[in-house]
Amino acid sequence: MTTLSTLWQPASGCGDACRPGDAPRARTWTAGFRLAGMALVMLAGIPAVALLGGPAVRWLARTLLAALGVNLVQRGPVPRPGSLLVANHISWIDILVLIAVSPVRLVAKHDVRGWPGIGATAGRSGTIFIDRTRPRDLPATVEEVAGALRSGRSVAAFPEGTTFCGAEHGRFRPALFQAAIDAGAPVVPTSITYDSTEAAFIGRDTLVDSLLRVARVRRLTITVITAPALRPMPGADRKALARAAERSMGGHGYRLAA
Repeated sequence: MTTLSTLWQPASGCGDACRPGDAPRARTWTAGFRLAGMALVMLAGIPAVALLGGPAVRWLARTLLAALGVNLVQRGPVPRPGSLLVANHISWIDILVLIAVSPVRLVAKHDVRGWPGIGATAGRSGTIFIDRTRPRDLPATVEEVAGALRSGRSVAAFPEGTTFCGAEHGRFRPALFQAAIDAGAPVVPTSITYDSTEAAFIGRDTLVDSLLRVARVRRLTITVITAPALRPMPGADRKALARAAERSMGGHGYRLAA
């Protein structure tokens, strides 16, 4: 029987077996250089974010990805301000990717707030933190997202509710789609694909383990494809809107869940 808890805290069937470990490796010195570069960028970037806000956040995200050796490819129409971007979720790197490609406020799990560097950056960029252990807080979160959309700020969310390996995906939970309906905001389905499953943040992964593993990959290309916006009518059904967003991503490397 499906319970409110399982709906609100979805579980991924992906685990360590999803990462075969056969990706070409970078030299040890390259991995070390990348990690040192990220550390230096964070030291320089966090004060800049505190002083300059949004533009510095986007610069920081792009620079961190470059330091990590990520090749970021962006395709599709540029979302207009005040859009709800809904993306599949593979890794913590998705957070940097979405900030790098578009000026957005993120919806992220509350655990991210405590992550060194990333948590502080996310907080200063206006991230809306969501606590999936407290389902009663959901209406307030939906209203906060709707308020941001009404004010002309774009918001990015991961409606799967957890991370998957990329070959497998979860269904989009419909709750946050209500914010777009309430605000009369366009919904932009956003597909994120990686050319290596080594970046997937799944199973019993920790941030440190994932960071070390990604730094050791010789090359990592992440492709972000934004689909044409969906424009919900007043009173639209959020479940139907969530399914429409999934179907819109079906042609961009996103295999629909059963």
